[in-house]
Amino acid sequence: MTVRSVCVFCGSRMGRDARYGEDATAVGEMLAEHGWRLVYGAGDVGLMGATARAAQAAGGETLGVIPAHLVAMEVAKRDLTHYVVTQTMHERKTVMFMNSDVIVILPGGAGSLDEFFEVLTWRQIGLHSKPLFILNTNGYWAPLLQLTEHIIAEGFADASLRDFLRPVDSVQELATALRAALS
Repeated sequence: MTVRSVCVFCGSRMGRDARYGEDATAVGEMLAEHGWRLVYGAGDVGLMGATARAAQAAGGETLGVIPAHLVAMEVAKRDLTHYVVTQTMHERKTVMFMNSDVIVILPGGAGSLDEFFEVLTWRQIGLHSKPLFILNTNGYWAPLLQLTEHIIAEGFADASLRDFLRPVDSVQELATALRAALS
């Protein structure tokens, strides 16, 4: 049986709302419970670390990918099932993407947005058809979803852009969506 892999883009910080960390932990646990491998940025800080530690504690498989220049800053988590060090950020994103079946974005900052927009752009121009899920914890990504609507309304993207984004409001809703996508 092929292991299904879920790429998670998320913050290297915990954020102000405790719910972000709670959801990151719940995502890690949920992935492990379903036998899905976590693919993520290999950091042991912030939401990244919370997700990975939870997946590991629940017996899940993990693949972490980190560029050499961030090993110290993001406190590379070397005790993963698979640990890959790349030379560049672009290589990191490519390795994460190529080793996953679906993409999920949790709350995060500019790095998470960079990762997400790159795979969204690849989807928009037809380079892949992987589902892109947005875990909208406490409405965190509402401005991103509004911006997407603005981009469409102003004629900079077709309405199909909306169809590439699958917002979910809870980890339970995400689990249901992932089960459907990975079956």
